[in-house]
Amino acid sequence: TNNIGWWLPAETSGSKLARKAKEAPFVPFGIAGFAAIVAHGLYRLKSRGNTKMAVHLIHMRVGAQGFVVGAMTAGCAVFHCWRSKCKNAIVPVLKKLKGKAAEE
Repeated sequence: TNNIGWWLPAETSGSKLARKAKEAPFVPFGIAGFAAIVAHGLYRLKSRGNTKMAVHLIHMRVGAQGFVVGAMTAGCAVFHCWRSKCKNAIVPVLKKLKGKAAEE
């Protein structure tokens, strides 16, 4: 049926952000960078000089989107590196730790 899991409590925005941060650690980094660039753009809004509002907003949007795309690219690169190189070294250690925890 379509209502599988209807008895589960609704996910709050804080728990959703925490879950996304565990799944993809660069998500909070991208959100923080986006917020920082928007805040800087709003701060610079007072001293934009002769620049038209539309041009200023376009530059701010391009900068924020560039930061988010960069964070996503860095996250993918780190994940690929971990999956291809580091996983072979880390997984046996994790299995040993799980085995020791099960014995206790």
